[in-house]
Amino acid sequence: MNPALRIGATGFGLIALCYGFARFAFGLFLPQIDAELNLGPSLSGVISGGAFAGYCIAIVAAATLTERFGARAVAMAASTLAAIGMAGIALASSPTLMAFAVIVAGSSTGLASPPMAAAVAAAVRADRQDATNTIINAGTSAGVALSGPIALVVNGQWRTTFAVFAGMAAVLTIGAALALPSTRGSRHSGGLPKVGGPLRRLMIATFLAGMASTAIWSFGGQLVSQSLGRGPTGTAILWSCIGAGGIVGAWAGTLVLRFGLGRVHLLFCGVLATTIFAVGSGAATVGMVLASGALFGAAYVTLTGVYLVWGVRALPDRPATGLTIGFLTLAIGQTAGAPLFGLLMGGAGVQTAIIAFTTLALLAGVVRTGFGAAPSLSATRSISQ
Repeated sequence: MNPALRIGATGFGLIALCYGFARFAFGLFLPQIDAELNLGPSLSGVISGGAFAGYCIAIVAAATLTERFGARAVAMAASTLAAIGMAGIALASSPTLMAFAVIVAGSSTGLASPPMAAAVAAAVRADRQDATNTIINAGTSAGVALSGPIALVVNGQWRTTFAVFAGMAAVLTIGAALALPSTRGSRHSGGLPKVGGPLRRLMIATFLAGMASTAIWSFGGQLVSQSLGRGPTGTAILWSCIGAGGIVGAWAGTLVLRFGLGRVHLLFCGVLATTIFAVGSGAATVGMVLASGALFGAAYVTLTGVYLVWGVRALPDRPATGLTIGFLTLAIGQTAGAPLFGLLMGGAGVQTAIIAFTTLALLAGVVRTGFGAAPSLSATRSISQ
């Protein structure tokens, strides 16, 4: 099989499973999990934040692990962690066990992306690398979009669903072993970069945007259930809309090239803020909430692309490090945002939490990129890495 097709298909599946299922599906099933285990909003936020914390730890280690053990081994570790974590979610009988399982599952995402980038660089022709990376990058949206219909098919049975997800992850571990190159012996750029100028602003913007996004990723299911009374069916449809809307993010590089990094960033942070308010305000109709879910997916994935370009341009001599810093601070923001939203929701009330997190998204948008109107061609291409 063609290396681009083989690696692209494997990477697409790995990203879809780790991000769409292992990391974000907890928010999809949170109302049912809460009803059975009596978590409450504060503990739910802490557990959801733990998944993002696991991601932070894993992504810091992923680059070194990939250089030492190779892309194949680290990708297999990612799918194995996803399988163990989701099996733990399916079997969890207490909030403590649930928290541990969610953290393990969330950690898989931190290990997933670096080995795929290394595999593409090592085994795919240079003229096919951008297309292959774009296919892999689209996995997140596909995983989120598919998790909704799966939830509908199993009629809200979250334990069964996570057991199925765990089985899929186990199968994918075998697929990664067969499809991916080792890539051992890659050169390590080493050392921490100097944090200043565009890189500092990137960290501020991603931290704020990451915090804001947890209003939907971690509590979207509960918000829909409380404001519209739609239960598991409404939440599953919302998740499908988020995933489908995220496909728009594949064009982030084109938008940046045409309109400039700062304008695209400001626009989609505004869209992010609008969707958070619409989903959580309780004043919107069902159709408006679902449309807002699709716009949230488009905004989140597009902003991810913007931050990829931003990171590459901030460290042009070390693009991988720039990308890692952007995603790491995004996840740190999510780690802080989930428990904060839960505390606000349980204390001051849902409306206060929504207004606060809408404001965070707007604040992220006004952070200046520090670059001119048009990015370099290399930065645009790097969006899919």
